[in-house]
Amino acid sequence: MKEQLSTFRSQLEDFARKHKNDIRKNPAFRSQFHEMCAKIGVDPLASNKGFWAELLGIGDFYYELGVQIVDICLATRPINGGLISLEELCKLLGQRRKGAREAISQDDCLRAISKLKVLGNGFEVISLGKKKLVRSVPTELNKDHNEILELAQGQGFVTVDEVERRLSWSSGRATDALETLLEEGLAMIDDGHKDSRRRYWFPCISSVSSFAPTDTI
Repeated sequence: MKEQLSTFRSQLEDFARKHKNDIRKNPAFRSQFHEMCAKIGVDPLASNKGFWAELLGIGDFYYELGVQIVDICLATRPINGGLISLEELCKLLGQRRKGAREAISQDDCLRAISKLKVLGNGFEVISLGKKKLVRSVPTELNKDHNEILELAQGQGFVTVDEVERRLSWSSGRATDALETLLEEGLAMIDDGHKDSRRRYWFPCISSVSSFAPTDTI
């Protein structure tokens, strides 16, 4: 078995040498390469030194992505409370990296984020239905908070009445959960409607660019 793995590693190195430009520039090809590495227990991101770093510069690439992800999360935190959709993060990252040689994918973002866990609390990916959110603050979301965020995905906001009706909750439970999300900076209040119903907007569900100019991020 050890000999077989050794052979696979050797073949993988040959493959990497032959296709290094594709691995650097093509996100889909890069993702497939990572899958191949995982199957034989090789982690090209384990260190910025050594064979993989010298051959592909891949460690530096994800380190650079990680730094840019931290910058974007910090810049958008006053708006979204430290919770941003993976899709929105990748969009903002792409805008920041205009002119860079390498295109990036959500898979690249996820790999870079996985390396940010060494920073301690925060910087993790949470699933909300079919959507993935990136959390950059150590806020604990309970089941009620997650259900409200999932409900808000339809239009970007909810009202107390809607939460009561759709989730079959009491008024107290709905209000308590929404006010907690507001206190954590994850929600914004909108009271300017004729029906006098307060809207709780969630920037982590809506596009950050709809709340702030792109050049400030």
